[in-house]
Amino acid sequence: QVQLVESGGGLVQAGGSLRLSCAASGGTFSNYNMSWFRQAPGKEREFVARIIWSGGITYYADSVKGRFTISRDNVKNTVYLQMNSLKPEDTAVYYCAATAKSVISATPKRYDYWGQGTQVTVSS
Repeated sequence: QVQLVESGGGLVQAGGSLRLSCAASGGTFSNYNMSWFRQAPGKEREFVARIIWSGGITYYADSVKGRFTISRDNVKNTVYLQMNSLKPEDTAVYYCAATAKSVISATPKRYDYWGQGTQVTVSS
């Protein structure tokens, strides 16, 4: 059983930056592909970014491409999301999620483990 704990959210002005972290425990972190999702009030949870188990391949939603960077440290069992040039429409609760290394997906239901989420609010 993998436990995921996000941190790093907060309130930032448009154009600013935040770095989210997601610490994993209870499993072999390098066995999992990791993703970040987000959910704004009244909206469905949406895919943000994905990184495979080795860190060698990443993938981004079009809405964040060029502004967000996902990375991972398999020694520290942590995945990160560096968010730059933030916009008010980036406001949401951000979740990290883990899935088996054989699964490549942007669909939330394909992910087995989830963190509790961290709030990101971008003011205009």
